[in-house]
Amino acid sequence: MDFSTIDIVVFSLYAILILSIGLYVSRQKEGKSKSAEDYFLAGKSLPWWAIGASLIAANISAEQFIGMSGSGFALGLAIASYEWMAAITLLVVGKFFLPIFIEKGLYTIPEFIEKRYSSNLKTILAVFWIALFVFVNLTTVLFLGGKALDTIIGSGDGSILLISIIGLALFAAAYSLWGGLAAVAWTDVIQVVLLIFGGLLMTYFALSNVTDSGSFLDGLKYIYDKAPERFSMILSKGEIITPNGRDAWWDLPGLAVLIGGMWVANLYYWGFNQYIIQRTLAAKSLEEGQKGIVFAAFLKLIIPLIVVLPGIIAYVMNLDPETGQLNMALLSNEGFLGSAGNIANDNAAPWLIKNFIPVGLKGLILAALAAAIVSSLASMINSTSTIFTMDIYKSTINKKADDKQMVKVGRLTGLVALIIAMILAPQLGSLGQVFQFIQEYTGVVSPGILAVFLMGLFYKKATNNAAIWGVILSIPIAMYFKVAPNGWSDASIFINIPFMNQMLVTCIGTLSIIALISYFEGNDDDPKGIVLSRKLFATSSTFNLAAFGVMLITAMLYAIFW
Repeated sequence: MDFSTIDIVVFSLYAILILSIGLYVSRQKEGKSKSAEDYFLAGKSLPWWAIGASLIAANISAEQFIGMSGSGFALGLAIASYEWMAAITLLVVGKFFLPIFIEKGLYTIPEFIEKRYSSNLKTILAVFWIALFVFVNLTTVLFLGGKALDTIIGSGDGSILLISIIGLALFAAAYSLWGGLAAVAWTDVIQVVLLIFGGLLMTYFALSNVTDSGSFLDGLKYIYDKAPERFSMILSKGEIITPNGRDAWWDLPGLAVLIGGMWVANLYYWGFNQYIIQRTLAAKSLEEGQKGIVFAAFLKLIIPLIVVLPGIIAYVMNLDPETGQLNMALLSNEGFLGSAGNIANDNAAPWLIKNFIPVGLKGLILAALAAAIVSSLASMINSTSTIFTMDIYKSTINKKADDKQMVKVGRLTGLVALIIAMILAPQLGSLGQVFQFIQEYTGVVSPGILAVFLMGLFYKKATNNAAIWGVILSIPIAMYFKVAPNGWSDASIFINIPFMNQMLVTCIGTLSIIALISYFEGNDDDPKGIVLSRKLFATSSTFNLAAFGVMLITAMLYAIFW
């Protein structure tokens, strides 16, 4: 990509601004050392607007900017269900989950498991989450971020992949390791403004280049007229075949995005994912945390304009005007075809940035992409260190650790996690299929874990043994569906259904197992059961009004694009 001097200046100013804010927030007040609460929960001082912005900044990364644009290219607007249904999920988390978490005074999500079930189960899940953050989440974001920068700035041949990975890692570490959650959250406020503005700017210029008139409204009308099926939210079987020949229904199986497995994925991610929920635990108060969550829900409604619509634009711009099909020769010339001749959907966003963003604004768009990547990295680093320090080091290794020791261990843990991820990230280019396997099978575990949390929150009779057996038995339930497509599909005992439906069945099965074992263990209220009351779940009129607005807008969006 051709960068002008002003592009370099804009990107440099972004980097200086973020580092300056991060280091300023991280400063140690004279005569006062940083406590564990200061480092891991920002002193429980975050206002609603910082919480909402930080939730989105932690969520949006290269996976969304690059991966979801690629899904928009392949599947169309239907992939936006992950964003729009997340808005509703956030409301559920704010009203029904957060009050319990705040009342319990949690630092981490595994800590809830200890208070509701047992220390043993907490340790098992803490180790699982640390491994997930280091070997999947951190590594993925570093690799995808480095790959995106290599495609946009370099030639896309991997020549600057390693440099990009190291640069992104050092950038995130520069302020997050020293400052903790406060530095992460306050820099996220700037990051989210930049990534939303930069993303909208990318969409605007892409639409402006669709037609000869140069009008983005004309461009929007043109892509809708040329590919109306790409604007359908509820897919029927066989309605959309992806550029690589896959039925999109298997990825987004119709009404399941509204009443099925989408809830399992979203509730697990938004309700029990440490690097997401941690900023709400750092709220000034429960009401402030709930207002932050509903603010994030509003922001989720506009995210598809940034991460999905560009992919649809790229799809339409590469259609043959005579046949209405993708122009393979054009795709080949534009670098959309992989070595095996398959279409590289993830090239959609980098292709738009390279070809249609004017000189002088490329630096801003690149800064927006970097903001998405770095904010997610910083959140994952902080959450990894929080879980290890509070749930393993403080709980098992050194029960008498003071604040100074915990902060030191937290910083060291974050550094080690980042170094491991930096070493592994470049390898994902050659281990792509293996890594996709790891990502997919992470989803095998999440329905069982979600079931354990749901029963722990809302079913007082759920026992520790039932929770442990529920987690264990959820794996064979999930694996039952995994065996079918791989050589055993002719056997009548196996069923081949979309992955989203698999998650729902696994979750329901695990809920049933926990309820059944709890019943046989006496069917009495567990001493650690959560005492529920209307007062606990009471929300302010501000939250209620805003939540109604989010639900109304979401319903309208689905009604328009049904």
